Amino acid sequence: MILHFYFARRFAITFVAITAILFALVMLVDAVEQARRFGSYDLGWQRILGLTLLNAPQTINLILPLIMILATVALFISLARSSELVVTRAAGRSALRALIAPAVVALLIGVMAVGMLNPIVAATNNRYLQLSESYRSNGASALSISEEGLWLRQGNLDGQTVIRAWRSNADASVLYDVTFITYENGKGPVSRVEAGSAALLDREWRLRDAKFWPLEDGVNAEGNATTHELLTIPSSLTVDRIRESIGEPGVVSIYELPTFIRQLEQAGFSPRKHKVSFQAEFARPFFLLAMVLVASAFTMRHTRFGGTGVAVLASVLLGFTLYFIRSFAQILGENGQIPVVLAAWAPPAVAILLALGLLLHAEDG
Repeated sequence: MILHFYFARRFAITFVAITAILFALVMLVDAVEQARRFGSYDLGWQRILGLTLLNAPQTINLILPLIMILATVALFISLARSSELVVTRAAGRSALRALIAPAVVALLIGVMAVGMLNPIVAATNNRYLQLSESYRSNGASALSISEEGLWLRQGNLDGQTVIRAWRSNADASVLYDVTFITYENGKGPVSRVEAGSAALLDREWRLRDAKFWPLEDGVNAEGNATTHELLTIPSSLTVDRIRESIGEPGVVSIYELPTFIRQLEQAGFSPRKHKVSFQAEFARPFFLLAMVLVASAFTMRHTRFGGTGVAVLASVLLGFTLYFIRSFAQILGENGQIPVVLAAWAPPAVAILLALGLLLHAEDG
């Protein structure tokens, strides 16, 4: 147990050190990217730094498998150079037994990533999207899905319009049973429109079977209401922006994802992408475990044998290949080409079996 705790402590320290280094690099690169992206909006360095800090957790969450590979490579190369790995093998410990501690730590990190990092990433990513959208359009657009249906907000410098629809078609281009309430700056609500459907085309909403109520002071709203077979309302939204807001599972915490999936189904959207993401989050600890096993299969050797650089490169390339296969399987699952469970769980299972095969092939006792 003392040896297991020693390996676990070394691996955890190495993982934290590499994470800190990559976090600093991510902050530096992303700060330059945010400055370029919002250079025309004159935000100032404080806001740029704030956007960078909000976007960094998402990037770290994305490159977590790479961090796991690098931490494993650094650990076993360090153990090999100090001959600690040789002493461990000479004491009768097999390669698989020496991997127990790093594997357990990898699983624990995976569980923490799902239970703790995922909500943090969802919160920061959601806040980042809100701030970036407000900087671009002066806080004019937003989207929310709840038990009461689909909520949108659009507007310009003169005011804003709140939109509520009970449901939508699959590509979010048409809303049904929709209500528009328009607000002017400093006045409050000035008009209300209800329609059977609203289609977003060429930067305007085209409402069918609409009824318009003026909400001005001293005006009888119902008495001055008008009906329209077709009514157009200018819009600052686009179908692509609505789809992007709905289609990103990264802005929803794993604890809220089941409810959000149900709300998507009620609103008429396809929740397949979110279902794949939900299953993939549960499979993440096992994929991180696979990264440890893959990296160790190439680096659990003494440095006197040579070829350390080639072994490190091979482990990183194989890790990237498995990551690409995992992403490709998730895309197939999101498009309905393969079942959701298969898309989320097959890549980690295949990666673990492949790594175990490499380890058993290299095992000499």
